[in-house]
Amino acid sequence: MTGTGPHVLHVHFHPADGAPPAEEAYAALLALLGEVTPVVQALPPDAALADVRGSLRYFGRPAAELAALIRVRALARYGVDCTVGVAGNPMLARMAAYDGPPGAVRVLSEDAAEIARFLDRKPVGALPGVGPATARTLCRYGLDSVGRLAAAPLGTLQRILGAAAGRRVHERAHGIDPTPVAPGAPARSVAGERRFDRDELDPGRHREALLSLTEELGLRLRGERQAARSLTLTVRYADRSATVRTRALPEPTGHTTALTAAAYRMYEALGLQRARVRAVGLRAEGLTPAALATRQLTFDPADDKARRIEEAADRARARFGAHVVRPASLRGVA
Repeated sequence: MTGTGPHVLHVHFHPADGAPPAEEAYAALLALLGEVTPVVQALPPDAALADVRGSLRYFGRPAAELAALIRVRALARYGVDCTVGVAGNPMLARMAAYDGPPGAVRVLSEDAAEIARFLDRKPVGALPGVGPATARTLCRYGLDSVGRLAAAPLGTLQRILGAAAGRRVHERAHGIDPTPVAPGAPARSVAGERRFDRDELDPGRHREALLSLTEELGLRLRGERQAARSLTLTVRYADRSATVRTRALPEPTGHTTALTAAAYRMYEALGLQRARVRAVGLRAEGLTPAALATRQLTFDPADDKARRIEEAADRARARFGAHVVRPASLRGVA
């Protein structure tokens, strides 16, 4: 306990069109948070953490009122609503933000009993860092809720998940997250997200959305003459939990085929099977000028052919519009 009450804000921005804010708008929203506290951690493409502990006395307001002020300013200046979770650490603030429909300020006190009640009936997959594969493992042992997970002995969890993962999950089940808010500007990145009209069970539709995203990101990277060093995949589920995975690419690239292959590998590694997916997002990170990026030479004629086709398609898109050339497998994906 800090003695200052809840002081960490997880701010999730959601413009009216449902898409993540554009890069310029996102930078402006981060600057807005900077008016309240200098301790702001960007979580691109549509969220941020803010530690307002040092601002409480300066403004003479509790954290919940500062969160409401941020929400009003974001709406008034940029037409962007936001959901703000307020709690004693980043994990609980994030979970509070996603605990209900968008567009609110939700406060979780630092009272241990209230935190336990908040976590008790949530599925284990709602804990940050517990992906579908880990959740299935825990459920096989009857640990299907955070409350049951919290009641399990630490040694049991370490035997099931391993020493480090077991301790981490044990702490999170008790609402413990020692991670500080790390201020700093976001790394240069480009991102996109696809939301389904309804919670989508079909892995084929998930892959179509990923292909649509890699087509979009690849075109943007090549248009800006940039290459990405890594990809981050975000999968949002029907229960408002999410899985985030980042993978370094074998070499910096803006080549759509390489981006698609990496995105598919990350998706398949999650083992989602029949997961009810609400949205998928991709972010290309660690951008570097394409002219400075090294490329491993290959004698594969298929790779050279694919790159020549991509160049021709880019020229056609530049002349006739972005949607004039699309993969045949994108059956009307927006």
